[in-house]
Amino acid sequence: MRLDHTAAGVYPIAPTAFHPDGRIDEASTDRLIETYLAAGATGVTVLGIMGEAPKLEPEESLAIATRFIRGMKNLPVIVGVSAPGFAAMRSLARASMERGAAGVMIAPIPSLRTDDQITGYYRQAIEAIGDDIPFVIQDYPLTLSVQMTPKVIRQIVQDHPSCVMLKHEDWPGLEKITALRGFQADGSMREISILTGNGGLFLDFEMERGADGAMTGYAFPEMLVDVVRFQKAGNRDAAHDLFDAHLPLLRYEQQQSIGLAVRKYTMMKRGILASDAQRKPGPVLGPKARAEVDYMLARLARVDPRAKVA
Repeated sequence: MRLDHTAAGVYPIAPTAFHPDGRIDEASTDRLIETYLAAGATGVTVLGIMGEAPKLEPEESLAIATRFIRGMKNLPVIVGVSAPGFAAMRSLARASMERGAAGVMIAPIPSLRTDDQITGYYRQAIEAIGDDIPFVIQDYPLTLSVQMTPKVIRQIVQDHPSCVMLKHEDWPGLEKITALRGFQADGSMREISILTGNGGLFLDFEMERGADGAMTGYAFPEMLVDVVRFQKAGNRDAAHDLFDAHLPLLRYEQQQSIGLAVRKYTMMKRGILASDAQRKPGPVLGPKARAEVDYMLARLARVDPRAKVA
């Protein structure tokens, strides 16, 4: 199935599972897939920033994408194809779509500064991969240092019919969601799906501003699924109560540089990943940080039994 503007729900960003020696861990990858399916995910996104995509060989990237496409039981898989050059982007995009991907995600390169540079980059990217591939704009200024205004996003959407989704990760970004939905309401921008990132840190209010769901990698995807479900059903207090219970761990997981290490450690504690290893270079959690995560998990389990770990 191909991605379109009606996409909604939760598309977890999958980490890439590694053995301690840096080899890809296929068994842990399969457990990740099982976890996302059991959590009620709508789809999944692979090879994002938190998937350590730049550390992978091209054949490894395609193998991971293919494994998820086969394992997700016909649910949509979005493949991150961001790359310094368009040749590599085109190769992975076309090969992933041939294997059944629903669409691709493209982040801007960090050197872009002006509005014209940003829109020009996406124009060239779509020329490279082909306008027959549905694509997602990744708007993540905190990491990529590229500032996309709502008007720039509107221009990209209007210029490229194959743009069907925005992965919204601006911070603060609630007003951006409101502005984009306002463009849709006044007819100046066609409808697109908006899924949010930032580890889910603002998901509670992003849903209320008009987001369609989440595309992020928090270690408890079932919480993201439930918050989205509660908000769509109009059960605001239940959504916020559940979100608030997870907020300390969400916040801890969002620390720059060690966030992925925290997430992988939590997933290892849950029995999803066999190892919390990252492919080098990558930070390693120290004993105190691990103890802090263990403490938060124990507290969380008192409120949400699904957080109980061995």
